[in-house]
Amino acid sequence: MYTNRWLHSALKVVQTISTTIAATLVLPLAALAESGPGPGPLGSGPGCNFFPASASIGTRVDQTYFGPPPTDPSLVGPVQTLRSGTVSFDRNSFPGTVTLPLYKGYLKSGETVWYVITDTDDEANAEALGFNFSSKLSYSTPGARTGNFNSQGEIIFDQGKVDFSPERQVQPGSKERPFPVASAQPGSVGDKDYSPLVRILNSGGRVYNAPIVAFNVPADKINFPQGNPNYKLVHDEVVAIDTEKMTVTLNLVNGFSFGRPVWYVSMDSSDPTVAAIEGATSAPALQKIEVGGDDSFSSAVERIFIAINGPSQNGCKNPQRQGLYAALTDGYRPNNVLGGIPTIANDYSPLWDINLYEWTQDAVNNGDRTQLREEFHILGLVESGFLTGPNGSEFGSTGIINNCPIVFRLL
Repeated sequence: MYTNRWLHSALKVVQTISTTIAATLVLPLAALAESGPGPGPLGSGPGCNFFPASASIGTRVDQTYFGPPPTDPSLVGPVQTLRSGTVSFDRNSFPGTVTLPLYKGYLKSGETVWYVITDTDDEANAEALGFNFSSKLSYSTPGARTGNFNSQGEIIFDQGKVDFSPERQVQPGSKERPFPVASAQPGSVGDKDYSPLVRILNSGGRVYNAPIVAFNVPADKINFPQGNPNYKLVHDEVVAIDTEKMTVTLNLVNGFSFGRPVWYVSMDSSDPTVAAIEGATSAPALQKIEVGGDDSFSSAVERIFIAINGPSQNGCKNPQRQGLYAALTDGYRPNNVLGGIPTIANDYSPLWDINLYEWTQDAVNNGDRTQLREEFHILGLVESGFLTGPNGSEFGSTGIINNCPIVFRLL
């Protein structure tokens, strides 16, 4: 497989910092009641770190003999999809994060809105400004706020407030079955009108994915360029925020799309319990968007597949680690499987329709349980009876949407 010198250099950095990250970002079970982003995507073992190995492994030549990757990003990565920001691999500068432009707008009632933009259904603007393009967002208007540009080019939002003051809390279920959780409180809560989506009425009615990262607070109160922000004022996935340079650094999350490792940001959920587990904002207005249609006409969503009882023993040391049992036990992310993403498919949407799956007891007893990385492999195992919905129920949409824009494809 082809790789390039950039990937080789970044790999050396990652290999050097993995131990440091593990020491500083491990989130034990007891710490799930704390606000903040928790671990990043560069964990201490193969179950929590999917950064690609050097292509020279197993060959008789050095890495430098390998040529650059093909220019077509659909063939092989690395490729950054959300080009408006900078992804960091630097151990001295928030590794495993993306730094995006920070935008300032206002609610029409006067409150200040601090937000980022990640996706749009305006293909030309996506290309020009480095956002992800998602044609499916055109069908998301039932769950979108509305707004208009003022004469300074700032968005004046018609509705949608977020309270960042709650303390994020997640209390897992039993030791044997940590999910469903016993209780949960998201660290940021939107009002009934809040959605990360905004339809700009005086700009062609285009839809932008514009999650709020701070609300109704002056710039000097949220200026934390060196990190350690006040999570009673900002989104839990914020690692650093600079209101002078107008940037915000967000934690990234490991996942897979069609077998390839990807990094994404988890910003909002239509369900408060999921928002608490994800460190995301509870966004009730997303509930107005139809789910269950996947790639059918008028569907605004793409599917995400989340294991309940995937392999969890030995935590990050387990290369097969996956699922909510693992995440609620060791604190790292569950290694979810996403459908189509930019550079792989045209059906991408940042609005992920959650499909929970559970390995049957027979599959567990027979040793069939493993880490899954590809949508149609999962669907095939459902069809063959190895996987079901929660507690043996019918597999399908849970009715919950997560807003998780794709940032980077590692292969």
